[in-house]
Amino acid sequence: MRIALGIEYDGTAYSGWQRQKTGDSVQYHIETALTAVANEAVEVTCAGRTDAGVHASGQVAHFDTSSTRSKRGWLLGANSQLPDDINVSWVVPVSDSFHARFSAQARHYRYLVLNRLVRSALYRSRAWWVYQPLDVERMHRAAQTLAGEHDFSAFRAAGCQASSPIREILSIGVARADDWVILEVTANAFLQHMVRNVMGTLVTIGSGDGSENSMAAILDSKDRRTGGPAAPPHGLTLTRVDYPAEFGLPAAKPYAPWLGANGHSALSGNN
Repeated sequence: MRIALGIEYDGTAYSGWQRQKTGDSVQYHIETALTAVANEAVEVTCAGRTDAGVHASGQVAHFDTSSTRSKRGWLLGANSQLPDDINVSWVVPVSDSFHARFSAQARHYRYLVLNRLVRSALYRSRAWWVYQPLDVERMHRAAQTLAGEHDFSAFRAAGCQASSPIREILSIGVARADDWVILEVTANAFLQHMVRNVMGTLVTIGSGDGSENSMAAILDSKDRRTGGPAAPPHGLTLTRVDYPAEFGLPAAKPYAPWLGANGHSALSGNN
């Protein structure tokens, strides 16, 4: 039997999703919890391997098992074994044709910046504090240069192991909600550090240290050295992964902390 899982986690304490020889990983805890419930060894495959310090509200994974448990049994059993900063949100039995990584049609990321003079004690591990004023309209216009299919070599990490730098950004936008500046980006897939490098470049542009028109030149250069610094990982959250409807996975739900002050999404135009 193949089981799909929805997973959320605060990545602050972890070396990333992927199980490693050294360092605590999200994958290790998920597999340990499921192994205890299944009473057999379990290995999980995720939709997107997040880096150290990156969070997820909509990660998806799958595993194969010969054990029979109810959906409630898998859900409550796994969560009873997990630390408080990792949680399984839903469980759905799926066909063997489902693959958390290869069946995914798109991934959605959100990057949060706190843009005010004073830092936040509550969001110190969830948002990048930038005290310089940011021109969000300027950032949004610059971001539109990245929409579509491109060679994103200028925004990939030096150690990125992807076989091709070609990715397609399906949508990208930057908006403000009071003191919060929010980047939302959807793509078929992402390169290592791609969103963080994009956000770092956009903040450089928004603060006036870079030209709005420089984004096109950076993209065309295919050279990471031409872009801005990487934004820190703790502002980044994997919010959703899209799959064909045939697999019957639950619809994604809004992630409340990223709403505007009056309860509307910052990118909806209603705040």
